[in-house]
Amino acid sequence: MMTSIRLKEFIGFNLLRFCMAAVVSVLLIILYDICSKGIGPISWKFLTSSPKVGMTEGGILPAIIGTLVVTVITALLSIPLGVGCAIYIAEIAPLKIKEILKAGIELLAAIPSVVLGFIGMVTLVPLVKNIFHLPTGLTALSGSIMLAFMAMPTIVSIAEDALYSVPRNYKEGALALGATHWQTIWRVMLPAASSGILAAVMLGIGRVIGETMAVMMITGNAAVIPHSILAPVRTLTATIAAEMGEAVVGSEHYFALF
Repeated sequence: MMTSIRLKEFIGFNLLRFCMAAVVSVLLIILYDICSKGIGPISWKFLTSSPKVGMTEGGILPAIIGTLVVTVITALLSIPLGVGCAIYIAEIAPLKIKEILKAGIELLAAIPSVVLGFIGMVTLVPLVKNIFHLPTGLTALSGSIMLAFMAMPTIVSIAEDALYSVPRNYKEGALALGATHWQTIWRVMLPAASSGILAAVMLGIGRVIGETMAVMMITGNAAVIPHSILAPVRTLTATIAAEMGEAVVGSEHYFALF
């Protein structure tokens, strides 16, 4: 009997080790492929100059600046709203409202980015154009607002789980010492859940940085250095998606996209 149990345990542990090794191996292969193909064109001039000759020569400075602008604005919009929604759902909302909100957030996370990009094109882009009296609503601000909308479900879900994981006696002890509900949330629950909230923010912003379709559809996809958040921009991911099909395989342009 013990031999059979030990054999099953041995097989189970080794299967888990194999799964871990397989995942790590795939990750290392991807990193090696990207680095081996993309390291050649990288130089200081490549990183600090603008593209030229039909986007086949020059550098990627506009794409770097565009990515930073969109990411920073998105973070400023999504982090406070996402963490605030998580606090409301976890600590304040009544049970019935809490279940409705959780279902809605999970449904929002399941909407494809191309659908959200189309919604942004027909609703948000004309709104930004009319409010700021611009020739086009395809701007960094439009893309940032839509990306914040896309990042919020990730931030809310994971931050809410982090707040739920805080031991209940932390909250009960603070209330027993005379703290108000808000003081308990601000000074006890949030610090205790800070690591989980930080992970939520990182995952949400990670999705923003890697987003492609919505960015291409809403930000204007212009490879120029933006002088304000109301100017069209192009991000690094949008550059890869837009130019990979046009680059000649094996050319410097092709390897630069890696």
